[in-house]
Amino acid sequence: MVVADYVLGWIIAHSGVGDRGANLIEYGLLVSLIAVVCVLAVAFMGRAVSSKFSSVGSGFT
Repeated sequence: MVVADYVLGWIIAHSGVGDRGANLIEYGLLVSLIAVVCVLAVAFMGRAVSSKFSSVGSGFT
């Protein structure tokens, strides 16, 4: 993330974009990163969590 911050700062400093545009870009990158992490977590852990909930649920009956 440090490299991305450095590159983003360099681009902003050399493009003449103000702080408002920089904040908007940073928030957009942050939201997209969180979305990608959530999708990957559901894709990799979805079946394991589903089977765990099923086994716990069947233990109650």
